[in-house]
Amino acid sequence: MRFVRSGGIGSIPSATGGIARMACARMDEIGKDAGLILAKAGVTPEQARDPAVRLEVRTQIRLLELAASELQDEWLGFHLARNFDLREIGLLYYVIASSERLEEALRNAERYSRIMNEGVRLRFSLQDRTATIALDYVDIDRHSDRHQIEFWLVTLVRICRRVTDSRLAPSRLKMRHSRDGLPAEFRAFLGCDVEFGADSDAVCFPAPLASLPVVGRDEYLNELLRSYAEEALERSLRARSTVRSKVEDILPGLLPHGRAVASEVAPRLGMSSRSLSRKLGEEGTSFAEILDQFRAALAKRYLNDETLPVSEIAWLLGYREVSSLTHAFKRWTGTSPRQFRSLQSGPA
Repeated sequence: MRFVRSGGIGSIPSATGGIARMACARMDEIGKDAGLILAKAGVTPEQARDPAVRLEVRTQIRLLELAASELQDEWLGFHLARNFDLREIGLLYYVIASSERLEEALRNAERYSRIMNEGVRLRFSLQDRTATIALDYVDIDRHSDRHQIEFWLVTLVRICRRVTDSRLAPSRLKMRHSRDGLPAEFRAFLGCDVEFGADSDAVCFPAPLASLPVVGRDEYLNELLRSYAEEALERSLRARSTVRSKVEDILPGLLPHGRAVASEVAPRLGMSSRSLSRKLGEEGTSFAEILDQFRAALAKRYLNDETLPVSEIAWLLGYREVSSLTHAFKRWTGTSPRQFRSLQSGPA
């Protein structure tokens, strides 16, 4: 059997899930049931309703594609970005909106953007008479996405306009994915054409615009908010170096051999089983909880690979029988592995 390598759950990029929830709200507004697309994306209704629950970036991308198909809206990302209240972005928006000048605002966005979405990093540069805001994908297949990237690029344009109280228009807007044409409403909103099939995802402005003052600038408030953002960023980085994340890094190699037990993991971390239990307890979790959640997340990832038989997935997750995987998967998602895969691969 093949061994499929995977990093721990802590290494899977996540996002606040705000865009996905906007798409579900759009469906609710027009009387469509979001339940089916949630099931196809592997999201429970409880997760969809709880803004405190982060979603895998891959899950959000999948959900947006499904919602666009259900809504018959090929430009869903653009439409969502054009109308939502920018304050919904939360702390990151307020850090930007209280900065001194646009350049400082965008550099703050570059530093703290990973709080919102770990799979998309913002990069700001000022050179050759051009100010560029580029988006880079981290541990995500860029070509699997259209709507999320269009949402963020349009949102960046909106933020720049809002904080400078101006109708600034990009000199260039580039996207890596391809599109057949550009709707007039998109061109009218942006004030420029879009270069699809480009070598990067980026919004470019004339460099002098970077010196525009931010209308809501507040040095004291900005300093206070940046301290909160630093704490949030530190928590995010620290979460990837916890005992939990170290356990998750070890599990993939042990699961297929039925050795994913605390007595096997603890020595690999240089501690006893009792010490491992105590340290995980200090982090508010347990080995059994980590193992269960890890299997659930990994099962969904493996099922997205249609070349992997369900029997092999069961083995990769440490189950001797497919029936054991099926029982656990129904507990996690309310559906069987084969039904989940059918929903994933069925008509979008």
